[in-house]
Amino acid sequence: MPPRATTIAFDVMGSDHGPAEVVRGAAALSLEAPHVHALLVGDGKQIDAVLAETRHSGERISVHHAPDFVGMHEKPSEALGRTPKASIMVATQLVADGEADAVVTAGNTGAGVLACARTFQLIPGVRRAALASVYPTRTWHGTKEDPFSLILDVGATVDATAEDLVTFAVMGAAYARIISKNPNPSVALLSNGTEATKGPPRVVEAHARLAKHGGIRFVGNVEGIDIPKGTADVICCDGFVGNICLKMLEGVAETVVELANYAYHSALRWKIGLAMLSNGLKQLKDVTDWQQYGGAPVLGFDRLFIKAHGRSRARAIANAGKVAAKAVTSDLAHAIREGLSPSGS
Repeated sequence: MPPRATTIAFDVMGSDHGPAEVVRGAAALSLEAPHVHALLVGDGKQIDAVLAETRHSGERISVHHAPDFVGMHEKPSEALGRTPKASIMVATQLVADGEADAVVTAGNTGAGVLACARTFQLIPGVRRAALASVYPTRTWHGTKEDPFSLILDVGATVDATAEDLVTFAVMGAAYARIISKNPNPSVALLSNGTEATKGPPRVVEAHARLAKHGGIRFVGNVEGIDIPKGTADVICCDGFVGNICLKMLEGVAETVVELANYAYHSALRWKIGLAMLSNGLKQLKDVTDWQQYGGAPVLGFDRLFIKAHGRSRARAIANAGKVAAKAVTSDLAHAIREGLSPSGS
C-alpha cells in the first residue's frame, strides 16, 4: 500500500512577487515529489490562470479559494481583524482542521506567526514559539554536510527568558537532527563572551540550565564572530538579537556580490582576476543562496509553519514544501515533545 501523501497548504498571496511564483513553485513540487500534495490557498481565479500555463501534476495539486490576503507591510493584528478570511488565516485553519499537514508562506511574517498562534496549539512545555533560520557557514554540518547552521529565535519572541532559551535549544537541536540529519548537533548560546558568566542574567541562567541538560550537546557561549565560522550547529538567542544578526548576514552576502560586480566592470585587471576566480565565486553564491534552504520554520506549535523569504522564486517555494513535508513525515513535533519531557532533560 503506497504511503499517505503529505498535504502542504501554500499561502499563495502576499509575497513580494505575487501569487505566480508561489503557484509555479508548488507546480514544480507536484512534479518532483510524488508523495506530496500541494493545496493552494488564495484567489482561485489567479491560481487557475497560472496553473493553466504551468506544467504540473493535476493529481497532486488542489485549490482552496480565499478572498483576501495580508499585504507585506500591513500590521498583522489589524489586517487579520479586518480580513478574517485572509489566505494565511485560511491556510492555517485548514491545517488545524486536519485538511493539510503544514503551511508554507512567503507573505507577512508577523501575520503568519499570529495566524499560527490563533489556530495551532503550543507543544506542552513550550511557552513561546521561535522562528528559526539557516545561515551559511565556513564549516559543514551533519551527515548531509550542509554548509549552514541554525539560529533561533530570529523574530517571533523578542524578549526571551532563560526558560525560553532552553526551549529554543531543545527545538533547534530536534530540527537539526531531522532536517540536516545531524545525529548529535552542538548547541550554543549567543553572548558577548565565551565565559559562562558573560551576558545578561537570562543568558547566564540559561547557560547554567543547559550545562546540566542531559539531552543536548551544549558547547557553551559563542560570540558574533563565531556565527559565520559555524562554531555550533545551533545558536540560540532572543528574537531581537537574532533578527539583527540574520539581516546583517543577508546584507553582507549581497554586498559581496555587489562588490564583485563593481570590480568586474571597473578595470581589465579585475575582470581577468575575477574570471580566474569564477568557479570559486559560483560556489560562494551557491553556499550563500538562501533560496536553496527552504525557509524558516516556526518551532513550538503542534503543527508546522515554514516562512519562505518574501523574495522567494519558484525554486525556493518548492524547496520550502520539501522541507515542510520532511518535517511532517519525521514527526518533528513529537521529537520536540520528547526533548522537553522530564526524561529528555
